[in-house]
Amino acid sequence: MLASSPAQRLADHVRHLLGGGPFLQPGGWTHMGAVICDVSFQPRCNYERTLRPRLLHLQLSWADARTVRGFQRRLVTEDLAVAMKFNHAQKVATAHAITDRLAADGVDTREDLHTWLDHQANRAALRTVKGVGPKSIDYIGNLVGRSHVAVDVHLRAFAVDAGVPDLPYDQLRAVYEEVAALLGHDKGGLEHAVWRHRSKAA
Repeated sequence: MLASSPAQRLADHVRHLLGGGPFLQPGGWTHMGAVICDVSFQPRCNYERTLRPRLLHLQLSWADARTVRGFQRRLVTEDLAVAMKFNHAQKVATAHAITDRLAADGVDTREDLHTWLDHQANRAALRTVKGVGPKSIDYIGNLVGRSHVAVDVHLRAFAVDAGVPDLPYDQLRAVYEEVAALLGHDKGGLEHAVWRHRSKAA
């Protein structure tokens, strides 16, 4: 008897724990300051309790930071750690560096970033920012309405529970993408459903 593939095991686990969907993709943000801060501050952070309220507050208090240029202007005169109530020097530095990288390439709006991420060279350029890894690239895409699987600790734990070995990032992302195709789900929607399930259990 042939052993089931990692994608088949993961698909069975999805059906068993999450049902048949449909799994809706989260909307992300239209405020570019929130997009940049979300991807910069979220690693190793409780999203719903710690980060999301701060991002909602930032949208209100820095309404003019809806564009990258508007956010960049704010960063010149104000302390992001104070605005976010989040004193973490490296996360603040990552937000500044992402902002400068996007502004240098003329990326100003959600739509600009959505299109800019089509090009592998741009994704590679963003990877040169300290604190930005492959998961961050997929995640920031989801924040502006693209559909990716951003593999984090929750998706890894879900896969391990399904009997999928601990694979390198690109390989595990490919397994999740195969599962989405097998089950007929949007990739980003499946990712978010798994993340929501595991984050509640954590």
